[in-house]
Amino acid sequence: MAQVGAFSRQTGHDREIIAAYPFRSAAPTSLWAALIDGASQNLAFAGYTNYFLWQQHPRLGARLKAKADAGARIRFLVGDPGVGRHAQAGRSGGRPPLAVSTRIKITLDALEKMGECRGVEAQFSDQHIALSVFQCDDQMLVTPHIASLLGDESPVLHLRRLEDDGLYDRFASHLTALWESGRPVELQSANSTAPAGWFDEGPSVTGDAFG
Repeated sequence: MAQVGAFSRQTGHDREIIAAYPFRSAAPTSLWAALIDGASQNLAFAGYTNYFLWQQHPRLGARLKAKADAGARIRFLVGDPGVGRHAQAGRSGGRPPLAVSTRIKITLDALEKMGECRGVEAQFSDQHIALSVFQCDDQMLVTPHIASLLGDESPVLHLRRLEDDGLYDRFASHLTALWESGRPVELQSANSTAPAGWFDEGPSVTGDAFG
């Protein structure tokens, strides 16, 4: 895939850390775009809502569909919007607070709008509320969520796989375990419950509660 980020000069396990950002909002949108667009085999989005992705990346659904049609495996892991713990709401840039369950449904609706697409999968999991992992082939962005802070206020690590059983592999194993214990989402039955104007072409909204 495309080379993103400079290789570090470390020689220990930390050499897999390309960059660290104190806030997710400090990680350039261009970095996320380069990782997504550069991946061709395996993309996994294990944020609790993944809501911010649709807001920050225009035509993301079409871009992912093209990758899936070319043979890539694309996975989305989200919280279950039917679980009561999602009554919490996050900031939404001057608009009324948008409930976490609604943010999740926006992601599900966006996936549904991609239409039938072999290679795109989604599962529910309630075990990754404190850690988001975004995998793009041999690179990933990891967000450990801090206390009650919003997703974009939590730190981000940019990792590249350079060794067996290193940092990348540890987080990849975590993602695999979550996926294997998740519950399949039937995308064809997802309902369009998103408020008007909150999709790819809508205004950018910061302050995703979980990521």
